[in-house]
Amino acid sequence: MHYRDYYRIMGVERTASAEDIKRAYRKLARRYHPDVSKEPKAEERFKEIGEAYEVLRDPEKRAAYDRLGSQWQPDQDFTPPPGWQRTAHGTAAGGHVFEGDNFSDFFESLFGGGRRGAVRGSDEVAHLTITLEEAFHGATRPLRLTIPKQDARGRLAPETRTLNVRIPKGVQQGQQIRLAGQGNPGPAGAGDLYLEIAIAPHPLYRMDGRDLYLTAPVSPWEAALGARLKVPTLAGTVELRLPEGSQSGQKLRLKGRGMPGTPPGDQYVIIEIVNPKVDNERARELYRTLARDLAFDPRAHWGAT
Repeated sequence: MHYRDYYRIMGVERTASAEDIKRAYRKLARRYHPDVSKEPKAEERFKEIGEAYEVLRDPEKRAAYDRLGSQWQPDQDFTPPPGWQRTAHGTAAGGHVFEGDNFSDFFESLFGGGRRGAVRGSDEVAHLTITLEEAFHGATRPLRLTIPKQDARGRLAPETRTLNVRIPKGVQQGQQIRLAGQGNPGPAGAGDLYLEIAIAPHPLYRMDGRDLYLTAPVSPWEAALGARLKVPTLAGTVELRLPEGSQSGQKLRLKGRGMPGTPPGDQYVIIEIVNPKVDNERARELYRTLARDLAFDPRAHWGAT
């Protein structure tokens, strides 16, 4: 039997906090989940990660595991030290015993102890794509899932169910929504399902954190003389004053008009000057008059003659 370094498997230090371990597990579970991963030996790695997380997420099991010390090397031949079963399953470990079909002999030698116990099902990660409007206002979305369920004889069979998922107002790209008890089944209850949010591209807005960016096409005379523009926001249309002499690429800020939050984001309006088509003689004559009367050279700073 080989020693398993659960900290190395999770890619964390022995001093890692519970939150560090949880973040590492979610990242690795997404990467190696057999349903989506193209990594070599993804299923094997996924089980290995699940076993490591089963130990390190529980303060009592982690403390019992840490008592082995750090002198063991990964895949080194291992035998539990004398008196381990009494120590691991006595008062110090809280009397909790764990076993499961997906766990290694190493795990069973430390926490199985020949006694029956209950294992909570593993967590699952799924992906949910929503619109920017749903992220801004919040929404409830039906989600159809196929999840393994144990029948009366303990066998796993797929079950399809529909859940109404509440999307919180102001949810961000990559944020996870936890659905308690909707993960894989286990003798001690099902794990959790984490929905990772993806916000679909929008035809008008670009997101950067909680800020939104909108490109506003304006005519040359609006940019030159100033104007009042009716600008869309996700909360409704507002009027924006375009200053006289505005230039392409200039940013105007609508404070607090971005994504909800504490504090909320802003919406930035990017000015883009759009020239009208010159498709008739009258338009050409107007441009010739401008060129003659204004005598404007936008490249004068080059110094070319």
